Amino acid sequence: MADAPAEQATERSRAKADRRDALLAAAARLFAARGFNGVSIEDLGSAVGISGPAVYRHFSGKQSVLAALLVGVSEDLLAGGLAVVDAAANDPAALRALIRFHTDFALSNPEVIRVQDRDLESLADEDSHAVRTLQRRYVELWVGVLARLSPGEDTAVLRMRAHATFGLLNSTPHSSSRSLPRSTMHDELEKMAWALLG
Repeated sequence: MADAPAEQATERSRAKADRRDALLAAAARLFAARGFNGVSIEDLGSAVGISGPAVYRHFSGKQSVLAALLVGVSEDLLAGGLAVVDAAANDPAALRALIRFHTDFALSNPEVIRVQDRDLESLADEDSHAVRTLQRRYVELWVGVLARLSPGEDTAVLRMRAHATFGLLNSTPHSSSRSLPRSTMHDELEKMAWALLG
């Protein structure tokens, strides 16, 4: 009986985290479809079955929703990239793992990619700086692998190749086709990225 309050608190925390995740998923969909400025707090609440004011239990405002979405995905990209490189047996395997990882990300998050492309400038300066810093570190992770595979190559050229690869893989909001299975899209994107970098 003594554990009941603790269990209830855990359930409440879990429910709050689930609602927050649902709000972020709804924000990605709505911001991608209408743009940041075309979505209200009431729209966000309605998308997950709560009132607009109830959104403030999870976020201080619409801009903090956008920040959580874009900073969070940038943190996830960097952490995931570091993990796949650490787990790889050698640098060619690390490059293949990075390509696979980013392809998975791009196919799973076309709405977030669209929001990043269109609404990054709507972030507060501090949040924009955080996103750009995280993304620079992610780019440099790729550049480090490419530099070990191509000793002596100009770092600026390697950075350009990494950015070109992101451009290819992040084209999924525009290139994904309902007529192609996800597995086919994944294979084709991986092959093109490897041809660009391999």
